[in-house]
Amino acid sequence: MTNLTSLLVANRGEIAVRIFRTARALGLATVAVHSDPDADALHVRDADAAVRLPGAAPADTYLRGDLIIKAALAAGADAVHPGYGFLSENADFAREVLAAGLTWIGPPPEAIVAMASKTRAKELMRTAGVPLLDPVDPAAATPADLPLLLKAAAGGGGRGMRVVRDLDQLKEALDAASAEARSAFGDGEVFAEPYVERGRHVEVQILADTHGTVWALGTRDCSLQRRHQKVIEEAPAPGLPDALRESLHSAAVAAARAVSYAGAGTVEFLVTADGRPYFLEMNTRLQVEHPVTEAVFGLDLVALQLRVAEGEALPPAPPQPTGHAVEARLYAEDPAQDWRPQTGVLHTLAIPGEIRVDTGFTDGDTVGIHYDPMLAKVVAHAPTRAGAVRALAAALAGARIHGLTTNRELLVGSLRHPEFAAGQLDTGFYERHLDTLTGSAPDATPAALAAALAEAAPGPDAPLAARLGGWRNVRSQPQTRRYAVAGTEYEVQYHPVNHPGIRVVAAAPDRVTLEVEGIRRVFHVKHNSNNTEVYVDSALGAHTLTPVPRFPDPQDRTEPGSLLAPMPGTVVRIAEGAAPGSPVTAGQPLLWLEAMKMEHRILAPASGTLTALHVATGQQVEFGALLAVVQEEPQA
Repeated sequence: MTNLTSLLVANRGEIAVRIFRTARALGLATVAVHSDPDADALHVRDADAAVRLPGAAPADTYLRGDLIIKAALAAGADAVHPGYGFLSENADFAREVLAAGLTWIGPPPEAIVAMASKTRAKELMRTAGVPLLDPVDPAAATPADLPLLLKAAAGGGGRGMRVVRDLDQLKEALDAASAEARSAFGDGEVFAEPYVERGRHVEVQILADTHGTVWALGTRDCSLQRRHQKVIEEAPAPGLPDALRESLHSAAVAAARAVSYAGAGTVEFLVTADGRPYFLEMNTRLQVEHPVTEAVFGLDLVALQLRVAEGEALPPAPPQPTGHAVEARLYAEDPAQDWRPQTGVLHTLAIPGEIRVDTGFTDGDTVGIHYDPMLAKVVAHAPTRAGAVRALAAALAGARIHGLTTNRELLVGSLRHPEFAAGQLDTGFYERHLDTLTGSAPDATPAALAAALAEAAPGPDAPLAARLGGWRNVRSQPQTRRYAVAGTEYEVQYHPVNHPGIRVVAAAPDRVTLEVEGIRRVFHVKHNSNNTEVYVDSALGAHTLTPVPRFPDPQDRTEPGSLLAPMPGTVVRIAEGAAPGSPVTAGQPLLWLEAMKMEHRILAPASGTLTALHVATGQQVEFGALLAVVQEEPQA
């Protein structure tokens, strides 16, 4: 038996904060590591001690196992927990942790080696009799093999994955997937397999000790995905026949026993529309979505990981599950703009209700360009699936999230969609419904009116007569105010006590009550620190309003054909032959930006001539930076 006293988490953000929470509850001291951009991050503030990893890029910081081990030894930690991502499935790092005399909170390195490469894992599972999708040699692929799914052999999280529906696009997709995998995991190996349309992504959580006990902790459905990365997960997976559920449990336990597994892990399957399961991979680590399993089984998986690492034996069988749990990943991204990640200051993050919120951010923190844009995981547990879905949707709808565009409205719409409510789940959900879920924005006129009234309302320090008198001494003529909301401009005219179609009930600088079409509603109003944006939240939705100046700055105009950086990032590639004077065609990729671990293509807006190229490979650019200029061909 090992008696742990101090734990270093070789990770950042939400998962580090979550692991520290359990460590403190067990009486362990906590040690954080951080890159330079993370110097003031929540996980650093939350730990008992923190060690700097000089640099910003993951390759220089969170992927430097040697620096992390030095940090553990210097801080007096006696164990290392890798979290998920980064080095969590790196067998060499696990060996180095053990060689340094530290306890590794994870499976044996040999099990990681056996399962870390998806190609080798599939060979092992084939020997064990687990059903598999046959791999496809990209060099010999034919139209009959389409569509293909390209996948990174190492790592997960949707990185290094591409769907190919046209053989002419295969080489470019292979190169892009390999580059993304190498950047995220340090391994560019990519393989291909058939892409199953409308399949379900179902997984089984397993937990094993070093005494021969293996638990199968139920199923999870993770079918709602964007860019092959999970968005909404739930436990148990709804609608599975008992025989299929039991076969998945048995296959997961067999996979764990085949590699002498110990600790927490997940065996993932693809279930076809006709109910046939195929092994996808085994993740030899804690999953992002582990909270839904914890909620249903009443367990703390991190605490059990630590106890297994100390040598404790699990009981012969796990507790019985109760109820249903659903998790939504709240991202700083714009689903309507190809899931474009967002950066900047998160002014407010407040989610109501009796639910679990795992986050690595607090009000005022900055979301940067270097890491995944997930803000929080929001989890609801209830006796029934319908109850859990309803509670989660209500909490997200009532949340106040200020400063960044997020996928909150998409999450609420997804949870309330008839297909999701009926348990009709598959990986093509967003391909079918994204346009509807991100369609026309709700009318922001009431929100704009509330913002204008709040701006004009007397503050708490105003004379009592002004605060009680409803501004009786202001001008009798209506006042005009203009705001921009998501690219649409709203002009509102208001009178302190009367407004066409809307009755002003009460107004204060932070709260306005309006009667809209006979229904009284409360609007919460907040300005950011420099008063450049106004955030209005109500039951009608959340709006970010930008006050429109009376006289726009002429310097805001840009040259026609200008390509501006849609986000801060690093230029990782420039199209071959792209140079000033070269011809381009509409939709042609001109350069690639890497931001938040994803590559984003910058496309020519029209056919014409590339007249200017202002960046080079490796250059970091800020949001809105001028990248290139394309002069459009005159129409015949």
